[in-house]
Amino acid sequence: MPPPRKIDLLPAELRQRLNELLRARNFSGYEQIAEDLAFWCEEEGIEIRIGKSAIHAYGQEFRDYVRMQEQAQDEIKAFLEQASMGDEARVTQGLFQQLTAIQWQLQKSMMVEGKLPDPKGMKELTTALNNLIRSTSLRDAIIKADRAEQSAKLDAAEARGDLTTDIAQRAREIMGFA
Repeated sequence: MPPPRKIDLLPAELRQRLNELLRARNFSGYEQIAEDLAFWCEEEGIEIRIGKSAIHAYGQEFRDYVRMQEQAQDEIKAFLEQASMGDEARVTQGLFQQLTAIQWQLQKSMMVEGKLPDPKGMKELTTALNNLIRSTSLRDAIIKADRAEQSAKLDAAEARGDLTTDIAQRAREIMGFA
């Protein structure tokens, strides 16, 4: 197994700062980015020197990741708009984004010849899928509870005489919970 990349050895907050700088500079200007990173490392007392080409390779990988996330978000928004789902689908939206990120990382690792997917990544994907299934069950439970509430309102309106039995039954059929 090859040694970890120097960038992967950076503390999380420094790597986050690097990611923000890469985005701000539109994934270009790697010489200046390398200088900025060297300065930050020196400020933090970290004795790692990362060259421009290593930052460039990381930057291109991160750029691909960002593009995949943006594409996934666009697809999720289009799906939610088309499906006319409301707030109950927001939980599912976050899980879809998580799945796309994990899937992208796994596909990238499998593209490297002779390299198997990271077992940790496979576990994360499995966990995310389980969460999605639970979210779908949660969404179904929310819909079921909402329908029960709507049905109770129809029953109350019928009991008050605001609706006839036939109209209340037709409303239940139209709303899909007859």
